[in-house]
Amino acid sequence: MRILLVFAACLAGVFPFERLDINLSITSSTTIDSLGACQGASYQQGKAYLYGDREVGVIRTYTVEQNELTYSGQEIRLTEGGKDVINHPTGIAQNGKGPTFIGNSIRLNPEGTKWRAVIYSVNWEGLLRTKTLDNNILNTIDDDACIQGTRPEYIQYENKWYVATADYGDKGNEVRLYDPERLAKAKKTSEPGVLVKKFTCSPWVQNLHWIPSKGILVLIQNQLEGQRWRFTFVDMKRSLELGQQQVIKVVDIDKTDELEGFTLLNDQTTGLAVTSSRTNNLHFVRLSW
Repeated sequence: MRILLVFAACLAGVFPFERLDINLSITSSTTIDSLGACQGASYQQGKAYLYGDREVGVIRTYTVEQNELTYSGQEIRLTEGGKDVINHPTGIAQNGKGPTFIGNSIRLNPEGTKWRAVIYSVNWEGLLRTKTLDNNILNTIDDDACIQGTRPEYIQYENKWYVATADYGDKGNEVRLYDPERLAKAKKTSEPGVLVKKFTCSPWVQNLHWIPSKGILVLIQNQLEGQRWRFTFVDMKRSLELGQQQVIKVVDIDKTDELEGFTLLNDQTTGLAVTSSRTNNLHFVRLSW
């Protein structure tokens, strides 16, 4: 019986003998305004960057205190010449070492069967300084290797940095790893050498978060299309080796709105989760390992 259970778990991409006792809970919630529908959060060098799709795509900078974000006054409008360019930002890949990328996932029809996914290589320091994309777009890359949307995030595999991204839909979903140097120069992600490795994953991935100290990739997901919260903790190395997500733990939260993003803060136990709701769209969460 045990052999059958282990075999069934392996088929599902879950290895019970490697599961960690990961628990995630909400400690406090608040409303962050002026983002439109918040699409994600990125924590860099002591600052939280929340991005959304207001009348134009925006990134706003916040200082982080215990269970509180304070707006710094810095707002980046993702426009060029006043024109909305990254209207639906869906990921910021920034590690302070390689090129910086921002994703844009655009639904082209109501059914969600046609998407345009674009990754922008940007001058991050220039973007922070001038607060628009003017003279800060280094390259525009058509993410034609994707299946549905793009959400770039830096990860490490075998001591090298890659840009990971994933699909949102319910069919054929993948996590893909792109070579950042090749990606920065490419016109499309299907060009030779850009895509390095990939593995299949479960549906409704809104964003990704890499936890380097644990070798874990968090798939920030919905349980249903556009509804309910799910965090899937994946063994990145084993997933890439086997070509299929290898799940360490799935944590479902009993919230009915659309989870969009998640990032850990200075430590491995405190994080931010954001949703597209107009109110109560920011949540401090506590992880225990």
